[in-house]
Amino acid sequence: MPRYTVHVRGEWLAVPCLSSTNTIEWLGKEAVRRYMKNKPDNGGFASVEEVKFYIRRCKGLGLLDLDDTVGDALEDNEFVEVVIEGDIMSPDFIPSQPEGVHLYSKYREPEQYISLDGNSLTTEDLVSLGKGLYKIKLTPEAEAKVKQSREVIERIVKEQTVVYGITTGFGKFARTVIPNNKLRELQVNLVRSHSAGVGKPLTPERSRMLLALRINVLAKGYSGISLETLEQVIEAFNASCLPYIPEKGTVGASGDLAPLSHLALGLIGEGKMWSPKSGWADAKYVLEAHGLKPITLKPKEGLALINGTQMITSLGCEAVERAGAIARQADIIAALTLEVLKGTTRAFDTDIHAVRPHRGQAEVAFRFRSLLDSDHHPSEIAESHRFCDRVQDAYTMRCCPQQRKVLVSTLVSFVGNFFRIDVKTANWMVFAEREETISGGNFHGEYPAKALDYLAIGVHELAAISERRIERLCNPSLSELPAFLVTEGGLNSGFMIAHCTAAALVSENKALCHPSSVDSLSTSAATEDHVSMGGWAARKALRVIEHVEQVLAIELLAACQGIEFLRPLRTTTPLEKVYDLVRSVVRPWMKDRFMAPDIEAAHRLLVEQKASVWEVAKPYIEKYRREHIPESRPISPTAFSLGSLRMNAGISHDHRHQDEL
Repeated sequence: MPRYTVHVRGEWLAVPCLSSTNTIEWLGKEAVRRYMKNKPDNGGFASVEEVKFYIRRCKGLGLLDLDDTVGDALEDNEFVEVVIEGDIMSPDFIPSQPEGVHLYSKYREPEQYISLDGNSLTTEDLVSLGKGLYKIKLTPEAEAKVKQSREVIERIVKEQTVVYGITTGFGKFARTVIPNNKLRELQVNLVRSHSAGVGKPLTPERSRMLLALRINVLAKGYSGISLETLEQVIEAFNASCLPYIPEKGTVGASGDLAPLSHLALGLIGEGKMWSPKSGWADAKYVLEAHGLKPITLKPKEGLALINGTQMITSLGCEAVERAGAIARQADIIAALTLEVLKGTTRAFDTDIHAVRPHRGQAEVAFRFRSLLDSDHHPSEIAESHRFCDRVQDAYTMRCCPQQRKVLVSTLVSFVGNFFRIDVKTANWMVFAEREETISGGNFHGEYPAKALDYLAIGVHELAAISERRIERLCNPSLSELPAFLVTEGGLNSGFMIAHCTAAALVSENKALCHPSSVDSLSTSAATEDHVSMGGWAARKALRVIEHVEQVLAIELLAACQGIEFLRPLRTTTPLEKVYDLVRSVVRPWMKDRFMAPDIEAAHRLLVEQKASVWEVAKPYIEKYRREHIPESRPISPTAFSLGSLRMNAGISHDHRHQDEL
């Protein structure tokens, strides 16, 4: 007998259907009837017949025809939502779909797998797992380690040894011994009580990253979780059953306890959960719809699921990847602006940057040379002002390599390398070979918190410098272009307020760049007397990066608009290709129109991997590298010499990180 899960005014109802010939309207009325039955006042209705409603799928929000049969329109156990006409949505209502639902209505279950052993996962892999590109499976070696560590826990329980978190309470209750018949209840109580987060839920991508990273840590075989339970967690990941995880509540010490507890809560069938099939629904219904059972926690397994810094680290990995991507594209956008403002390429001369031999500085200067006027890529715009009387350009154009090298050092030398290590870090050590458990401090988030604060400060400069270039593009006394890049100024305002938006984002970033990790508040009755505040460091770093992307999107639009006023002159081939990419989604600004969609379209060009500004320009940069530097060898960034830099001028001296700069 088919059954459907129906959402009515914030409640989920299981509605069995005796006949597949029943209509969608019947399903809606039956759900409303059951809803009224559970309410003392019948939900405010006199009868089912007076209720006017429409029904939509939870997946994709497609409306259903009330006259269609359930057999024709729905799959067995599909999730639908009854929307009652006249209802006003409560601000506390959890929607059936998260923000960006249009992305998830196109979700396709991946066919490829990533094998996890706890030691091989990369930050790039984690971001791909977050995007739903792969499923997960364990290596045989990981399975063996998990089994061995679980045997240690089983022996502790059997021998009734007093061990923290297994046969005792937690935190201040560490000296309270728990009887064996209450050990399972202890773990469930731990998960329930620690699920105390607030705020919006993490997006599906971030929840998926968090779950994948937790699986990777458990695969190391140091947590004491059973292989059976870990396989259930993996099954939930592979079905994209993602618990409701509020973004706020972690202080980043003793791990990200609140968010990871919400993660575990969904896995045991409590709280809310999301999947592409269901949208948000009660966790038990979502699991059942995918043929899964809630996890029954064994001794120690609640603690194994919630003790670690995986929220800080997973968000940090996303921050590193996005910061690296926007940093690369910032060079291309700056080069386009310099061309529009008729700047000189002399500031990017090889010998200048050999004198100050920072790896990032040399690479940025090289990219400018590869994109701007040269024998390889001549520019009619550059030729038009070759004999002008201008001597120097403003710092935001002339000093891009020097300004940018700080960010490169931040990303490559510190933050990026740190997260490549931290995705493989475990806590709560069960050493099977020693037959011993040791409670350590790898759950403390101080290191990632400091790294993410540093990252936010570094990447913010891209927006601060970009905003100044937007000002130069819009200001006719600086650009020699029409005011605010529009004809019939006065009648049209052009980019006037787009520049204000950029200024507002830069100003907001200045406050967000205040380090969260300089703060600490004692918690858990002074047991956790110093905390990292790493969760906030991760969230605000991502917000800073998003603002940087948006500011650079505005500069990209402004620079392309500036090109319109220099026609029929053409710029270099790679920059013309960037212009063509932008014009494929945003038409020239002939007169005022609704600008926000244009900014959003340009923003997508900076964050989408397959059709990004970087992907368009990269082949030209690499071709220039091959043709102008036929012989190159990697040089240690800590062993520069002026002679070697002159020999290899303008290249990145560590090709392993070439695509990360």
